[in-house]
Amino acid sequence: MLSVSWLLIAVPLASFFVLMLAGKRADAWGHWVGVAASSVAAIVGIGSLIEMLGRAAEDRAESVHLYTWLSGGEFSVDLGLLIDPLSITFVLLITIVGTLIHVYSVAYMEHDPRRRMFFAYLNLFIAAMLLLVTADSYLMLFVGWEGVGLASYLLIGFWNHKPEYATAANKAFVVNRVGDVGLIVAMGLMFAHFGSVGFDEVLGGAHGASEAVLTAIGLSLLLAATGKSAQFPLQSWLGDAMAGPTPVSALIHAATMVTAGVYLVVRSGAIYEGAPDARLVVAIVGAITLMMGALIGTAKDDIKKALAASTMSQIGYMMLAAGLGPIGYAFAIFHLVTHGFFKAGMFLGAGSVMHGMKDQVDMRRFGALRSAMVITWVTFGLGWLAILGIPPFSGYWSKDKIIEAAFVGEGWQPWVFGLTALIGAGITAFYMSRLFFMTFHGKARWTDEQHPHESPLLMTIPMMILAVGSAFLGMFLGIGGRFQHWLEPVVGEHPHEEPVLSVPVLTTLTLVLVAAGAVLAYVMYWRKDVPTEAPAPSLAVLAARNDMFQDSVNRAVFQTPGTHLTRTLVYADATLVDGAVNKQATGIAALGRDACARTRS
Repeated sequence: MLSVSWLLIAVPLASFFVLMLAGKRADAWGHWVGVAASSVAAIVGIGSLIEMLGRAAEDRAESVHLYTWLSGGEFSVDLGLLIDPLSITFVLLITIVGTLIHVYSVAYMEHDPRRRMFFAYLNLFIAAMLLLVTADSYLMLFVGWEGVGLASYLLIGFWNHKPEYATAANKAFVVNRVGDVGLIVAMGLMFAHFGSVGFDEVLGGAHGASEAVLTAIGLSLLLAATGKSAQFPLQSWLGDAMAGPTPVSALIHAATMVTAGVYLVVRSGAIYEGAPDARLVVAIVGAITLMMGALIGTAKDDIKKALAASTMSQIGYMMLAAGLGPIGYAFAIFHLVTHGFFKAGMFLGAGSVMHGMKDQVDMRRFGALRSAMVITWVTFGLGWLAILGIPPFSGYWSKDKIIEAAFVGEGWQPWVFGLTALIGAGITAFYMSRLFFMTFHGKARWTDEQHPHESPLLMTIPMMILAVGSAFLGMFLGIGGRFQHWLEPVVGEHPHEEPVLSVPVLTTLTLVLVAAGAVLAYVMYWRKDVPTEAPAPSLAVLAARNDMFQDSVNRAVFQTPGTHLTRTLVYADATLVDGAVNKQATGIAALGRDACARTRS
């Protein structure tokens, strides 16, 4: 299977073109073509995994040459794929979760007249994301990176007949393009210093490069990662991106697109090993974002935006782990995998709630849905327990490892990063319990027009499968350090280091904080009546509801000065440059007229 791994990208990409070119003739069956394409990619991915497991650990990397793109003299650019434990982990996450979301979407988008195009865009996204994680060079990665940006723009703005949805798609596209500048600059620096942008040449030669060069490259890659993974300071697009259909939120903003930045940092580990300052900035960005996302999540009443804030925070945990270096690389990817299952399951659960509540998203209008939507309640509940990190559910095996790793080290770093991760776990327990209790427990707060009911099997079966992953995947991968050993050929082997607080103490503190957060949410949003209208907020709550005023900051720092700068440049161009040229032309014309007049006289 490894030799035909190009099918991973070719099949969903071919499906995209078939669905777009077939037009309305494919409306009746196009969605099943989309499901089949994603399923074939999943089968190829599973087959590649089986073949890889049959090899020795040191032989689990396969380079697949595709073709020579540019060739001139001694210079050539070859395009190919790299299939190794890191890339195949992402392949399986993208294709398996992606296929489940495809199946769910068949029912969720049943009455949409453009369902065929929706599945075409889904397949385009799957193809681009698979190219991103299997590329053997930063150039090929960049092609997938931009393809993901295009597909996400099309999916977020799928219902672009609503102006606010079109605006959300534009915002996501523009903010991500800001981050993309970092990746372009990084590739330029790589080519200047290594003569190549291939992983082998760049990562293999990183040990011989100066720290200044590696720091510049590492910070540039981080800028790209903050845009794609919605990390501070480029996180403002993620909440608005919930405007897209709920399956889009599950696919792009839980299991795939937002994880691309984490992949980029971990794949570039050799660069960050030679640039400790850049790696420290990665950890700082992750710590800021995990706390910012958690605080924002405490104040959101829109169920999808609350989950989006949670995604931002959990990706922050992964970036923090990646910034810790070799001790954290495997844990970052481990939490990425478990998060992909439980967060995708909760997003699909939110879509199920919306399906049964006439597209209502305000949790203050929910309550007591447990009895009307039993399957949704159970599957969502397993995801809730997983993200809280309750043993033995998946989050306990992955997120707690990040907390332990954050407490490793000397000086101020283990205390700052460790306490941030620890406190973030308590806040996570509060806002996710708030979401769960406001939606499924307490008193019913819906109107007489709403008649909550369970979703059809095509929606609930994917939710059940994801719930099984939420419950048991972390334990399966975590026992005996199985997942860490799996990634060792890529991220390296790192000896165990004891945190500044013992593991039993950290586990106890984490569970106490998680329990405290859940109990507080129980008292406030289950035992007490929840008002259907949000009370007047304090300044802190107002800040959280408005995403810490990030849009206001962006307008004040970037948009408004940028507008004035543009207008100034246009005025200068019109008055100075064009004015000078026009006056020169006018003067020459006057001289010509004067010469003609003299000739006639």
